[in-house]
Amino acid sequence: MIKTDKREPADFIRPLIINGLRGRVLTIPPIKKTAKREILLVYGSHASLERMFGVTENMAEYGTVTMPDLPGFGGMDSFYKLKEKPSLDNLADYLATFIKLTYKKRQITIGAMSLGFLIVTKMLQKYPELSKQVDILISIVGFTNKDDFRFKRKTYLLFRWGSSMCSNYVMSTIAKYLVLRGPIIRATYNFVADKHVKMKDANEVERNKRIDFEINLWKCNDIRTYMDTTITMMTVDLTNKIINLPLLHISVDADQYFYKQKVEDHLKKIFISVVVYKAKMTNHAPTVIGDAESAKDLIPKEIRKILARIPS
Repeated sequence: MIKTDKREPADFIRPLIINGLRGRVLTIPPIKKTAKREILLVYGSHASLERMFGVTENMAEYGTVTMPDLPGFGGMDSFYKLKEKPSLDNLADYLATFIKLTYKKRQITIGAMSLGFLIVTKMLQKYPELSKQVDILISIVGFTNKDDFRFKRKTYLLFRWGSSMCSNYVMSTIAKYLVLRGPIIRATYNFVADKHVKMKDANEVERNKRIDFEINLWKCNDIRTYMDTTITMMTVDLTNKIINLPLLHISVDADQYFYKQKVEDHLKKIFISVVVYKAKMTNHAPTVIGDAESAKDLIPKEIRKILARIPS
């Protein structure tokens, strides 16, 4: 059982401003006073600080956990406010800036999930000097190549070209104000709930809680950024540049998004060594309202033992 003393996300969230973009950052102190790590956690797509709070509580067993919003996600201003696109390069630059401002030259442990790991990988390729600060790098169901996705071709084409169509200002505005409305989102999830991986295991009360949170996620994540980053994920290949760090990779056998072996093969082209650990999860990530107890299986015990070591 994870002891958290009924922590709430709002207790640890403060404003964040970087390059004129306003968002939030969550910093949660270690559960154990002897835990000395400084841990940077980077969330993935369709996420928020609140959604990942259960994971941060688990990581807080090993040190102070800091998790910033990403531009266009979690309610943070998007790069479009600066008249820039949410390219992988720009997201990598933003994260590098956050690290330099927050940690200076101090050693950090980085855990990054899914799209977040893609951003971290690009950042370390662009700023190899930051690798010297990283004592442990953890991929949480991360990926680095478009071929890692296990979509059927028609599904891939739908995501690829549907996202392109909806990434322009006009179509994304239509989607935001006419499609992504609470009643429409709720009706859609209820229609597919019996087969949807996020909903099918829940009773009616739990299902309604999850749908409520999904509505919040669709509204706090900038739809244009969401579509642009989807294009990036559908076209990316980061296997052409080596990062001088070992990697601990957490995979999920039941991951509905990725081919396990392809992910590992591509990671081995980038990092000097890759050790794979399996999380006992029934899908890609914990539920959107997952607390510390339900999120604990995402971090395998072998990685917990590594994190428990006193950093040098």
